[in-house]
Amino acid sequence: MNLFIFKNLQNTRANAYTHWLLCFNSIKAQIFVFCPKLNHMKLKITYLLLSIGFLWSCKQTTKHNTLSAIEKEEGWQLLFNGKDINNWHIYNQGNQPSKWVVKDDAILCDPTVKTGVFGDLVSNETFQDFDLKFDWKVAKGGNSGVFIDVQEDPKYDATFVTGLEMQLLDNANAEPRHQTDSTHWAGSLYAIKGIGSNSKPNPYNEWNQSRIVQNKGKVSFWLNGKLTFENETNTQEWKDLVAGTNMKNYPDFGKFQKGKIALQNHTDKVSFRNIKIKLL
Repeated sequence: MNLFIFKNLQNTRANAYTHWLLCFNSIKAQIFVFCPKLNHMKLKITYLLLSIGFLWSCKQTTKHNTLSAIEKEEGWQLLFNGKDINNWHIYNQGNQPSKWVVKDDAILCDPTVKTGVFGDLVSNETFQDFDLKFDWKVAKGGNSGVFIDVQEDPKYDATFVTGLEMQLLDNANAEPRHQTDSTHWAGSLYAIKGIGSNSKPNPYNEWNQSRIVQNKGKVSFWLNGKLTFENETNTQEWKDLVAGTNMKNYPDFGKFQKGKIALQNHTDKVSFRNIKIKLL
């Protein structure tokens, strides 16, 4: 567990404890006000039942698309505020109506929507060395991806021509061609390499947590806390690795260590939230 996750857990537990303590005191006061003559055993049973009810009603809900005080101090910044997609635009098409909308505090891509252009959503800013975290979920059999180091230029007709893609997939219900190739599984560097044994996405329509770190040419992917890909991308070994895959057909693929982040508009519904980044 890294320090960042540990600190967040500490904050969450502290807040939960505060809420529990308030509920505890409220329960105790209510019992002695309204039930002063209960014997010891009945008091225990009553207290237990009331505790369950009160704690359930006092359960704290997580507020998404925000930064904690610790995150702000560490230099994290949000790429999505839960309200709009002003930090993003359609790849090579600028700001215009698209299949990407904000719904339920998440960025949703729904290709079945009849209005709006079809295209990947790309960040306005470029990034080099960074730590990127985000939540995602797909529909049944869903397939999408997050790209880094994307070069936005009319000479490149798609984000995958230059960018490295972390595959997002409902492994259990994906097309057979994806199920039989571990480099197509969730968390892998699509069509290149992945740690198949760690590709364990949650069931479709459930949220997953992913992380991408790029630092001086070294790229690492995590899915739900497990490392799913790691490799240097500025070595001869890397060039040889790409040369042995279908991505060799794109001459500028994987040649950059700086670029934009892109969310893939595939043929399935995909949602993103809690997208945050820290420069290294």
